[in-house]
Amino acid sequence: MRIAMIGTGYVGLVSGACFADFGHQVTCVDKDAGKIEALRRGEIPIFEPGLDELVASNVKAKRLDFTTDLTAPVAEADAVFIAVGTPSRRGDGHADLTYVYSAAREIAAALSGFTVVVTKSTVPVGTGDEVERLIREANPSADVVVASNPEFLREGAAIRDFKFPDRIVVGTDDERGRKVLGDVYRPLSLNQAPVMYTARRTAELIKYAANAFLATKITFINEIADLSEKVGADVQQVARGIGLDNRIGSKFLHAGPGFGGSCFPKDTRALVKIAQDHDVQLRIVEAVLGVNDIRKRAMARKVSNAVGNLRGKTVAVLGLTFKPDTDDMREAPSIPLVTGLLDMGAKVRAHDPVGMEQAKKELPEIQYCDDPYECVKGADAMVIVTEWVQYRALDLDRIKGAMAQPVVVDLRNIYRPEDMAAHGFTYESVGRAT
Repeated sequence: MRIAMIGTGYVGLVSGACFADFGHQVTCVDKDAGKIEALRRGEIPIFEPGLDELVASNVKAKRLDFTTDLTAPVAEADAVFIAVGTPSRRGDGHADLTYVYSAAREIAAALSGFTVVVTKSTVPVGTGDEVERLIREANPSADVVVASNPEFLREGAAIRDFKFPDRIVVGTDDERGRKVLGDVYRPLSLNQAPVMYTARRTAELIKYAANAFLATKITFINEIADLSEKVGADVQQVARGIGLDNRIGSKFLHAGPGFGGSCFPKDTRALVKIAQDHDVQLRIVEAVLGVNDIRKRAMARKVSNAVGNLRGKTVAVLGLTFKPDTDDMREAPSIPLVTGLLDMGAKVRAHDPVGMEQAKKELPEIQYCDDPYECVKGADAMVIVTEWVQYRALDLDRIKGAMAQPVVVDLRNIYRPEDMAAHGFTYESVGRAT
């Protein structure tokens, strides 16, 4: 099948490359001419394990190409996916649909023959209705079905998630639309991936509800971590104890500095705004957002409590991205942490395996180091913020010898307190007694 993918951001590029790998003919479209030229040269604008090889192999096989002009790809396509950004709107937290609606109008002018237009971007309930209205208004004769097909990709594991999904949600009541999208995803039938067909508005809400629920699990275990510290319990054992209940499950029960990234903060805020627009209060989701924001800011105080007065002290921060295996800095817990440390008068040095170039845009005032051992040299505290595998097996004797004070604040609980004590560190973690 022929597919046009509008947008070459995280979702568009991963989805386009995977569809091409299924054997479909895919053209990815973006207005950023510089990005398109870079993609044609094989330069990938985001860090995602395996994506560069996947793009290169499908470009070589002539199943994947890139352009700035959507006219021909849309006219030839069986399915057109809208995968543009929907950032939080400045000032009110609503999803900004400017790029979605702009894409819909441009797509309408280029349609030829029966086409399924699919919103792949995360969009509020009812967006598909407006996309359909805009297309029919711009091109009344268009033979088109507008469907919703939300993505459920984890950064750092996106290719596997796309090829071995928990579910595929297709939102349309039109049989022709269901058939086209069934054919698009048919290669996944060997993996027995369940395809769930729903009404369009239901599909739109599924994505928001899923992200809000996962964000709630993270925030819940973070609050239990705070209680664990006060009562002398171990939050990791608490999480295991409740996670073994198959009604709850163990995923997203890892205590830490709070959730970040491109999805959970943005989507939970947008879901609250959607509810408010319909005179519904989502008190649990509202509380999740508030607790998460407070938690991120509180991490700097946790460092201060471990070290004492931070004025003039040097703090080494290991890990800047919001999670491992990505260079994504959007709403990363490291940002309010570092800002708080600077406000307390600390000097901050930082290391991240792939995220430092992105981090420099958010945190230009700190020093960046080429490796963790350089980062901790002369530091009064080392703070582990992102659980990169590179930080899980550090030479602790070398770390201690390089530091001015052997203080470690482990916000991801990647080390055992008894091991750190044996190496002579003052060790603080999350949800475990000091």
